[in-house]
Amino acid sequence: MKLSVVIVNYNVRYFLEQCLHACANAQTQMKQHKPEWDSEIWVVDNNSVDGSVQMVKERFAQVRLIANKDNKGFSKANNQAMALASGEYVLLLNPDTVVEEDTFVKSVAFMDTHPDAGGLGVKMLDGKGQFLPESKRGFPAPDVAFYKIFGLSSLFPRSKIFGKYHLGFLDSDKTHQIEVLAGAFMLLRAQALQKVGYLDETFFMYGEDIDLSYRLIQGGYRNYYYPETKIIHYKGESTKKDSVNYVFVFYKAMVIFAKKHFSANNARLFSFLINAAIYIRAGLSIATRCMRSLAFPLLDFALILTLLRLVGHWYERNIKFANGDYYPDDFFNFILPLYASIWVLANSLFGGYKWMYQLSRLLKGVALGTLLITFLYAFLNEDLRFSRAMIILGAGAALAAGFALRWFVHLITEGHPYIGRIKTKRMAIIGGMEEAERVNDLLGYAGIPHEVVGFLSPDLETGQGFIGTADQINQVVKIHRVDEVIFCSKDLKASEIFNYMLQVEKGDVQFKIVPEESVFIIGSNSKNHPGDYYTIDVKLALKSPENQFNKRSLDIMVSAILLLLYPVAVWWVDHKKQFTLNLVKVFLGRYTWVGYGSNAMGEGLPKIKKGILRPVDGYRNAQLEIKAIQRIDLAYARNYHISKDLYIIAKGFSRLGNAV
Repeated sequence: MKLSVVIVNYNVRYFLEQCLHACANAQTQMKQHKPEWDSEIWVVDNNSVDGSVQMVKERFAQVRLIANKDNKGFSKANNQAMALASGEYVLLLNPDTVVEEDTFVKSVAFMDTHPDAGGLGVKMLDGKGQFLPESKRGFPAPDVAFYKIFGLSSLFPRSKIFGKYHLGFLDSDKTHQIEVLAGAFMLLRAQALQKVGYLDETFFMYGEDIDLSYRLIQGGYRNYYYPETKIIHYKGESTKKDSVNYVFVFYKAMVIFAKKHFSANNARLFSFLINAAIYIRAGLSIATRCMRSLAFPLLDFALILTLLRLVGHWYERNIKFANGDYYPDDFFNFILPLYASIWVLANSLFGGYKWMYQLSRLLKGVALGTLLITFLYAFLNEDLRFSRAMIILGAGAALAAGFALRWFVHLITEGHPYIGRIKTKRMAIIGGMEEAERVNDLLGYAGIPHEVVGFLSPDLETGQGFIGTADQINQVVKIHRVDEVIFCSKDLKASEIFNYMLQVEKGDVQFKIVPEESVFIIGSNSKNHPGDYYTIDVKLALKSPENQFNKRSLDIMVSAILLLLYPVAVWWVDHKKQFTLNLVKVFLGRYTWVGYGSNAMGEGLPKIKKGILRPVDGYRNAQLEIKAIQRIDLAYARNYHISKDLYIIAKGFSRLGNAV
């Protein structure tokens, strides 16, 4: 065995599926390059609850699967597979990656020609095609850690002194000997692993790649950065790296590394720096989160108070005190701020800042605040009861301020002033006509507000229905103001997708990829944000336990009624003997009266029993192509209601004796 690929998965089913598709293509090219180069793929699942294990079993039967019953962590899970792998080389690969077709061939060939190489890393791009600096790293010695922790490495990334963490002074397009390999892609020589050991299981999630890279060099091997092949790494999907928990876990891993490999003095210095960094970063993270959560309430308070003061001055001068008298200072300095605080608190209680654009919450918050202020007004001292009218006017001011704030924020973030209306994304789809149309349908089923400006042909020539070719992507993005480009991997190689991403001038354009025969579209906005995806099953009515129960109850009820009316019903049905068998089997739960008309469960739809009738039987012309039948199945699952089953049963009553 030439190569063993090990992938540890935890609740990233859609990313894993795309990763396995890409690996399968790379395996195929590897076999074509040298038939004797056999390879295997191991997936170790750490007790995912998103259907990852079932997906691997159903769609990738050739993959060797280890399904853990608990989350064993990254190191231990990788070690499980490495202990069983038989490859000359072992590739530790993240599930949120996409490899090029030639990645395995080129990487293995490099290792073959460099017997001193213990490990190899490749050029990594994020979901926007931007280079990820962690593709090549140096050891976090105390001085390197200091420069990294306190931001000097970011200020001077190409400095040979301050830029050692990401080795920014090394050309990212040239091969280099480096110190630390990225855990997202670590190609390791099995012989070297036998000598220096597997991943240290003391590290649960972070730091194990640094530790193993260090031990490889200590064992007499070299680590290389090899940019002749590329991968996409949707960094951030499986871990939320802006969380306080991440700060503690990551930096504590650095302390473990220091105590293990540094001298006592250096380890103490390193630990001091790391612990300082932990509390600084954690404090900043908490402060940032607090500011984010308080920003809107504080803005709301300022706006409400400003309007209250303006209304108060107008009211006292034009209505309340026609003789020229005025409210005392306490009214403006104490009472009005108190009123504004109560309205903000009431808005918060109704989730008016968590769900900013649900105006009903704003109305409820202002109404509650007004009631609380009225109640409070009754208990104030006589000298503090300045005006009931100002409570009513203040409520209007609070409502106006809240609406104005939400309208302005919505205008800035969504690009239009219509609150509640999600911005329609302008998209371009690159792929063959059949696949591009399928992706367009998928976007519709996912409920994504979108406008497809056109399809781009993956070939050099355009045909009917295309607005251009893939190599014109940059011009199309500019002319049609495209927000998002979707690549069909069925018609494009991974290397072609990467190159097209690099052609587009950087801006706000997002990229997504749809694997062949899949019902999800994956992409990533940037290296600092979680990868995001569209999938039809987020809005499938048939997926809910309630509708699954309703469907089964309907099957039993219809079967019971047909059994009672059997002497009459049987004369209206073709194939009477089969009808009798169907009655019994549906009643026992082996069949359902209405099931899918295609192999739709392989397309990601909820599992149901085989059906006597199909959703397509509800249409006049049931002689449709498989593609049309699949669309009808998707619509059936997405908008399911028991009335649909009743309609289909009534429409196809004579065919209730169909053989399944």
